[in-house]
Amino acid sequence: MSFVSNQDACNGLENLPVFFEGSVSQDDLPLFQYSPENVPGPGCETDPAEVTLPGCDCRSQSCQQGSCSCLETHSQAYNSQGRLKYLGEEKTEYSLPVFECNALCGCSEACSNRVVQRGLGLSLCVFPTHGKGWGVRALEPIPQGTFVCEYAGEVIGFEEACRRQRAQKPGDMNYIIVVREHAGEGKVGETIVDPGTVGNVGRFLNHSCQPNLFMVPVRVHSLVLRLALFAGRDIALGEELTFDYSGGYNNPQGKGSHPSPGGQQAKGVGEEGFKRKPCHCGAHNCRLFLPLDVSVISNTYMSGPHHCSLVKGLHEKHSLDM
Repeated sequence: MSFVSNQDACNGLENLPVFFEGSVSQDDLPLFQYSPENVPGPGCETDPAEVTLPGCDCRSQSCQQGSCSCLETHSQAYNSQGRLKYLGEEKTEYSLPVFECNALCGCSEACSNRVVQRGLGLSLCVFPTHGKGWGVRALEPIPQGTFVCEYAGEVIGFEEACRRQRAQKPGDMNYIIVVREHAGEGKVGETIVDPGTVGNVGRFLNHSCQPNLFMVPVRVHSLVLRLALFAGRDIALGEELTFDYSGGYNNPQGKGSHPSPGGQQAKGVGEEGFKRKPCHCGAHNCRLFLPLDVSVISNTYMSGPHHCSLVKGLHEKHSLDM
């Protein structure tokens, strides 16, 4: 690994700095506004910072199963070390969202049901890759189940996502991610995040068909989802951090990520005739092309079964159906 510069990608807005690796000139630095959390953008109907969820009445240091209304309603997602539970159980195709204690809860900030809201807690580094633009690597070992970072940016509406997608040139990066929650009886909730101009370190994560991170939808203070990335296995120091833009990790939380339309097809043109971006992840099971969410490109909504699904869009950065 080459030396790490003193240029902090997050400008002191995270708990820890996120440095660039190697010699990076000011002209080479990406142009975007850093934000550790989601911010409202065009078409966003609910401010992500607004506290809208009820809290528990616990007055203990940490909430306990059986006495906490949050844990009774939504179950306990984390163990005593703050890592996701149930990692050893049978994996299924979809992912259930996690609900953390929030600003209205009586428990302390040290509560074991507060993980994602604490922000970045690992040393990460942004580095230039070969053929994939920027990437992110770990500067310390990361145990399986550990929260790594959010995929944060502007929360926008579907029409705005389609407008931005259509405005992109063939060589532009696409960062838009679409998360759809299917609650039964045709009820579908949708969260769209674009960290292209406002975002956090998650915007630099690359796709892999054999990733070491997986995405879990997390709610804290608001109904607006926070897209949290957790370690799907033990990750070594210096290893590049990646996730499957189609959500195809077999998320251990149970009900969740769902491959994008055409995401499994090794074809250069999607089913609607859209040109696909080649995948350079190098995995033995590489699908050859990046996932493609036709609905965001064609402005045609695509419904599905009762779950939460994720898929990234047309170019080098993504879209999501969780």
